[in-house]
Amino acid sequence: MKRDIRPSTPADAPAIVDLFTQAGLQPNADPQALHWKYWQERADWPGPRSYVLTTGTDLIAHGAFVPGTLAWGARRETTGHVIDWAARPGEFGAGTMIMKHIGQQLDSLLAIGGSADTLRILPHIGFRALGTVTGYVRPLFPVRSLHRAEKPTWRLLPRFVRSAAWKLSAPAPAGHGWQAHRLLRAEDLDKLASVFPVPSSAATLLRGIDLFRYVLACPILPMQLFAVENAGRVGGYFLLASAPAQVRIVDCWVDSTRTTDWSGMILCAVQEALTDPQAAEVVTWASDPLLAAALTASGFHARHEILVQLRSAAGAQFAPLPLRVQMLDNDAAYLSDGHPQLWA
Repeated sequence: MKRDIRPSTPADAPAIVDLFTQAGLQPNADPQALHWKYWQERADWPGPRSYVLTTGTDLIAHGAFVPGTLAWGARRETTGHVIDWAARPGEFGAGTMIMKHIGQQLDSLLAIGGSADTLRILPHIGFRALGTVTGYVRPLFPVRSLHRAEKPTWRLLPRFVRSAAWKLSAPAPAGHGWQAHRLLRAEDLDKLASVFPVPSSAATLLRGIDLFRYVLACPILPMQLFAVENAGRVGGYFLLASAPAQVRIVDCWVDSTRTTDWSGMILCAVQEALTDPQAAEVVTWASDPLLAAALTASGFHARHEILVQLRSAAGAQFAPLPLRVQMLDNDAAYLSDGHPQLWA
């Protein structure tokens, strides 16, 4: 039977969730979460973000993407990180077919990490390694990690001791003259327009006010956006997500090339994370040396590395190394099964 690809609709939600289950995934079946990820309107990307592959009325594969704009020098191109990519078992080539279709809608596709099967497939469909992004953690309240453990094991005690040692050795969350202010009103977002990320020595995924309006409406994890100021001038921002037992700095930027300024912003984020009554730790990603140095100076510890890959359209120029990515550039910002996934 002929296979067809089309944008998904809210009416497809039950079939998409059933497909995830057949593929052995753990789907977030909450209707609000699905609607926000796939179908909620967003001014920065008016086109479809979710596609299904069908045979007749049967849905056999699905893929969605987190859209973005990749910038280096004067060049701008549309890109997207594919999420919720699944095919019905036994449907040979269905997943690859829908991945390639999504790639035809964009100038490039971005892949940050992925399952073992995904990492095995990606090089065969044109993805090229660009480097890695490192996950960093700073413990906040190590005792809370013990309380949130679902299955106590012998590993808990040494992890607690290590987390306590890291907490004691971390610098106090004083922002080197930087102060954070939460942005609560839509009109407050305009304050950030002059300090959004710009490409310099690294290719960068751009930010915009419409992106943050969409993200702040996330029904999966609560999001809070803060402007950071020094001497009365807004110089950057950070975006926090509150996950079980964890606060994530899912995006951040400072309009500066000084490590101390970046550390000031990070320490402001730590100060806000400390107010979350259920958080045991604060985590983030860094793929550029400046942010990595600031995190280390702010008491964070590297925990794991994630492969970053890119697939450009045929004949297109690849972005140069390095590529700056954050948790906001895929679904790591809000991915959660409702249980703690501690890094420390």
